[in-house]
Amino acid sequence: MKSLETERLRLRPFTKDDALFVLRLVNDFGWLLYIGDRGIRTVDDAVTYIGKMTDMYEKYGHGALLISLKDSGTPIGLAGLFRRAGLDDADIGFALLPEFYGQGYAFEASAVVLQQGRDELGLKRITGITIPSNRSSIKLMEKLGLTFEKSIRLPNDNEDVSLYVIDLGRAIDG
Repeated sequence: MKSLETERLRLRPFTKDDALFVLRLVNDFGWLLYIGDRGIRTVDDAVTYIGKMTDMYEKYGHGALLISLKDSGTPIGLAGLFRRAGLDDADIGFALLPEFYGQGYAFEASAVVLQQGRDELGLKRITGITIPSNRSSIKLMEKLGLTFEKSIRLPNDNEDVSLYVIDLGRAIDG
């Protein structure tokens, strides 16, 4: 899995050394509210979760990337392409720690992930899912060029999510 860069950010594959950061991110209020509780309560749980992410790199050639600030190296979140049960296409996902909201980082990171999906991975279509009340995520997906397709229920979930889609034959604007 290749690292990516933008003007302000570095995105790289997760390693076990990122366990403390992962533990903090997945237990943040925003993650728990909009993404869900993954049951990660210890550093060992976080290491196991990172192992699942690295398995995705090996199986699909893509997955979650740690986002860090280029100037300081501070980890601020994740962005990447995921494979989820119930979806035929790669699914873009992103999450930031709350102190980094509203600064354009999620858009910047997600745009370079979409470009990689199109240019290097040869993907023709990428999806994005969110719960209908997550207005920030919807706004970001629409800014990235994804459009609402339909409401769906993923396997083993108890609520519908909104499915957004982008045809990568179109240009990705920044």
